[in-house]
Amino acid sequence: MKRSREKAASELFAALYPRLAGWVRRLVDDDETAHEIASEAFTRLWARWTTVAEPSGFLYVTAANIVRDHWRKLERERRAVRRAKTEAAVAPHPEQTDPSVRLLVQSLPERLRVPILLHYYADMPIREVAALTGRREGTVKADLHAARELLRAHLRRSVDHTL
Repeated sequence: MKRSREKAASELFAALYPRLAGWVRRLVDDDETAHEIASEAFTRLWARWTTVAEPSGFLYVTAANIVRDHWRKLERERRAVRRAKTEAAVAPHPEQTDPSVRLLVQSLPERLRVPILLHYYADMPIREVAALTGRREGTVKADLHAARELLRAHLRRSVDHTL
């Protein structure tokens, strides 16, 4: 019984995965994300394998829901960046006295730059940064730490070069 179940799942995967991943690819415009979403849809199907009457429909509905969550996350990040830019333009900040710090912050990868801008420059608590970016508070704290370490290392290199 288990063998036939695994064979049926394997055949379904071989038959539907390429089409599902291609469909998702057209929605998210990114190959890696499309494959992650299609794989997650199959993982969720496998977890409910014995209770799903129409696997194909389940896969497409599940993938559509995951895509919608992906779009929401992207929109939250866009809003957070817009808000950070607005806040940065309105309020005076320490980096305005030292252009090198501003340039360093701008050079950070977006996943690190956004939490830095929201937490330190827009003066938002970590809880609010997490809500705006769709990340867990622990992830935001880790990103802030990583960003500070990158900035610290770059500033040390800058100071060493001037000495």
